[in-house]
Amino acid sequence: MRHHPGIQGAAGNDGVTTQGLSELGVPRPVSTDHAASRRRIGVIDIGSNSVRLVVFDGMERSPAYFYNEKVLCGLGAGLGETGRLSPDGWQSALRALRRFTALAPRMELSGLVAVATAAVRDAADGRDFCDEVHRETGLQLHIAGGAEEARLSAKGVLLGWPGAEGLVCDMGGASMELAQIVDGDVADSATSPLGPLKLVGLDEAEREKYIRKAVKALRKTVPGPAPRLFLVGGSWRAIARLNMERVGYPLKVLHGYEPPIPQILETLDWIRAQDHQTLASLPGSSAARLRLVPLASAVLAEVIRRVAPGGLVVSGYGLREGLLYRQMPQAMRALDPLIDACRHMEVAQARAPGFGDMLFRWVSPIYAAAGAAELRLVQAACLLHDVNWRAHPDYRAELCFESVTRANISGIDHPERVYLGLALYNRYKASVGGPGGTEATRYAALLSPEQTDAATSLGRALRLGAMLSGSATGVLEHVEIRREAGTLRLILRGPARAFAGEAVERRLQALAQRLDLAHALDLAQ
Repeated sequence: MRHHPGIQGAAGNDGVTTQGLSELGVPRPVSTDHAASRRRIGVIDIGSNSVRLVVFDGMERSPAYFYNEKVLCGLGAGLGETGRLSPDGWQSALRALRRFTALAPRMELSGLVAVATAAVRDAADGRDFCDEVHRETGLQLHIAGGAEEARLSAKGVLLGWPGAEGLVCDMGGASMELAQIVDGDVADSATSPLGPLKLVGLDEAEREKYIRKAVKALRKTVPGPAPRLFLVGGSWRAIARLNMERVGYPLKVLHGYEPPIPQILETLDWIRAQDHQTLASLPGSSAARLRLVPLASAVLAEVIRRVAPGGLVVSGYGLREGLLYRQMPQAMRALDPLIDACRHMEVAQARAPGFGDMLFRWVSPIYAAAGAAELRLVQAACLLHDVNWRAHPDYRAELCFESVTRANISGIDHPERVYLGLALYNRYKASVGGPGGTEATRYAALLSPEQTDAATSLGRALRLGAMLSGSATGVLEHVEIRREAGTLRLILRGPARAFAGEAVERRLQALAQRLDLAHALDLAQ
């Protein structure tokens, strides 16, 4: 492992431990491993700019966020000049931590992890801060080393993208981390004292020199290829949000956003040319965060120049999710996060949990020539086809679309979100358009015409299967659908013959027309 001035590099296991809540008035119950995986886990992340409490509703492959609160404390403000934590940030952070530790017992957490990063790590009085936090709240803060922080952020990316390959770049307030992910694991990782709070007060020439030197050293320490560069951290997300607003991007979900590199470079130039009032007038980011965005923009431009990635991906997952991933058994890590999330949604919200698997088996013959990526989306749509059944019929299709495109799930990119949304929309409505267009039509611009047609056809297939069976088990087991000689043939056998009817024939015809096939309905013994 190569080392450079100002760079901390390491590879190995993470040493963060989970603190029991008995000290905070919450006993740790004894139960089975399965029950333990369902208990809530709290993470407190004490960064240079913000202090955040995230509560995960159990350990799941696609995490469910039970609670999420952030306070912009500015603990690292002025650290570059004084070498010490901001007195105002210190008091603001203490207030936030008192509140968080008071909330924890009420949320019945099974454990609480409290991690401090660059500001506390680098400050001369960082240990004093940890001691006061312990006296005031009972929390024992773990100060993450720089390379450890980089590894945890990379593990967070692996939670969202199991097959991720490339570099993870995590921008905090007072540091920036870089890590390589290869074959589902973290390789080289390093940190640098390069964060927007460290750049405040430098003139332009000093700032450019500092950024160039720091990014060059980071890249030498983590030299691997970057087919994709995963961007982690609030500053990068604020830049991505501004890019969405500038170009009129229709989907406002940051996780999985992949802006074209030339477009993001134009936005970085645009950000640095704006005054603070102009940036603050745009929705999506706090005023405190936006003050640092022009400085972060200069860093990102240099990172892109130095790394030359094949593509950019914004990650909503980072250190906090990495802590969750670190504790997961290997069997859980091996699950598909999208399918796992869809299964949980079906169990919690569908009329007949388990029917989605039957629907997927039934519809699969139509997709005999489909690849694994398309079949995965078909399976997800089958699991989700009924989760909004309680919605008012007049709005059910739109709600289905929104519930997928805006869901807090991972393992899915933006075009796939829209594909799933359109499929579920068409499960309830016969078309996507209408006078003046719809939200679904606007988002469909993210798909090719062929993908839109495929999503619409999938929706019609779900519509047929759900209507034929009443979304109940015991029917599709006796029904077969298949393509043969230019015809879409529906075969009802034995007890399923009683389910034939005009509505079934009408839905079958609609699906066959979408697939450019004739249709036939057969009753068999």
